[in-house]
Amino acid sequence: MKSIKLGIVREGKIPPDKRTPFTPLQCEEIEQRFPQVQVVCQSSNVRAFADHEYRELNIEVNDDLTACDILMGIKEVPVNQLIPDKTYFFFSHTIKKQPRNKKLLQEILKKNIRLIDFETLKDRHGNRLVAFGRFAGMVGAYNGLWTYAQRFGGFNLKRAYEHFDVNDLKLDLRNVKLPPVKIILTGGGRVGKGAMETLDTAGIRKVGVYDFLTKTFNEPVYVQLSSADYHVRKEGGHFNREEFHQHPERYDSTFLSFTKVADILMAGAYWNPNAPVLFTRHDMLSPDFKIKIIADITCDIEGSIPSTKKASTIPDPIYDYDPFTDSIQSPSSNDKHVTVMAVDNLPCELPRSASEEFGRDLIDRILPILFSQDVDGIIKRATIAEHGQLTEPYLYLQDYVAD
Repeated sequence: MKSIKLGIVREGKIPPDKRTPFTPLQCEEIEQRFPQVQVVCQSSNVRAFADHEYRELNIEVNDDLTACDILMGIKEVPVNQLIPDKTYFFFSHTIKKQPRNKKLLQEILKKNIRLIDFETLKDRHGNRLVAFGRFAGMVGAYNGLWTYAQRFGGFNLKRAYEHFDVNDLKLDLRNVKLPPVKIILTGGGRVGKGAMETLDTAGIRKVGVYDFLTKTFNEPVYVQLSSADYHVRKEGGHFNREEFHQHPERYDSTFLSFTKVADILMAGAYWNPNAPVLFTRHDMLSPDFKIKIIADITCDIEGSIPSTKKASTIPDPIYDYDPFTDSIQSPSSNDKHVTVMAVDNLPCELPRSASEEFGRDLIDRILPILFSQDVDGIIKRATIAEHGQLTEPYLYLQDYVAD
């Protein structure tokens, strides 16, 4: 059996990311489950798990990863740190032709690197196999509650990143003391489920669509909306999920019925640019528009929510949006503003817990097919570049990488 060296790269992107593909315990598990594999962890003073935590479990820590066969990181590897002729796994953010990463993919091809993107690891039905969505949802909803407290008071919460891990964060959610506000949560995937986990832990009751729209409550409540709850076919007839995903332009949005009764919006649903927006800036000018806090977990700039004018950051997570001037203002600066939380790297606020769950998926779903037989072609389909060329599914990137 051929021996394999698996390297964990030090995150080099700025701002630094504290997450890692594998925790120290998971590295130990990998070496036990796959005897032919040795894990080498590149030393880092940024990673949420310190070098000594790996060394204590007899995992090699080394600055030099040139002897490794496979290298795994989280964010894009800086161009000057790419090692030629290796197999790399990381989120490359190139498959949508992102301008900022054009040079990265060009260099990967030049250096004969085999690139497998975590985002493209999917089963035969197109479902992603590894992702940080649950933690984006959990932290996004938590930040939404924190944002409410910053603007209206009533209770105190620490910042999400100040917690040691997700269990510590959940203990803090007992401090949430909301008045009888109504919260909209969109999305039912990993992000939506993560957000729901936060709201449930905070003791906020979930109600149905009809009750949310028609009833008054003496306690805080939330409704979880799927696409069918706020879209109607232009030509009439019943909502068809498959049609909506393939042809969202055939539908109109009825989301304004919810903005008339809700105080907080937590947006966790994927938005197709061909689909109708949730609401417009003009809609926000109406006296009927009640929402004052928007936690845009998806953070689509100039997307379905007009107030998401820019991504915010973990150190500076909120800003106000003035719909009258279509401008960004200081947080909580005017009662007529909407306060927006649009942090675009939410899982980074709980790096230990997010890394642990991500590594679990990698060990259970990816490593067995990586180190033996990829019967379903999962690794093959996720490979963007190999032998100095784009693979067939990604030939559409040819003009992107052309000089």
